[in-house]
Amino acid sequence: MHHPLATDDPSTPPARDLCSPGTAADARDFARSFADLLHPPPTARTTQNLLLLVSELVTNALRHAGTVTALRLAADHDSIRICVEDASPARPTERSPDLTGRDGGFGWPLVCALAREVTIRPRPGGGKIVQAALAR
Repeated sequence: MHHPLATDDPSTPPARDLCSPGTAADARDFARSFADLLHPPPTARTTQNLLLLVSELVTNALRHAGTVTALRLAADHDSIRICVEDASPARPTERSPDLTGRDGGFGWPLVCALAREVTIRPRPGGGKIVQAALAR
């Protein structure tokens, strides 16, 4: 029997899931599986934005911190929240995009444009948590 993760019933607790992806592709697969179980299902656009946000946040953590210690997804009736934890205390910074494609610089502005809210806070024991909320 299929049990959806979140419904229109306000008494249903928010949906939550957790993984530690080794690649951005692993993170996208995890996020797609999470979105596929939500009820009502998110729109195609919301799902695409979720996959893009997860991919960018995980890629940034892998590139700048070396690893993702946790990827947490949560959904309620109004939003989908993405939390990426890593071991680096360094906060993401916006920089000029490299139009040659060698040094990036496109990811953080994209995250800030797609997310309704972005927060960065210290992680207990060191590192940081980057959370992005996406309208559902």
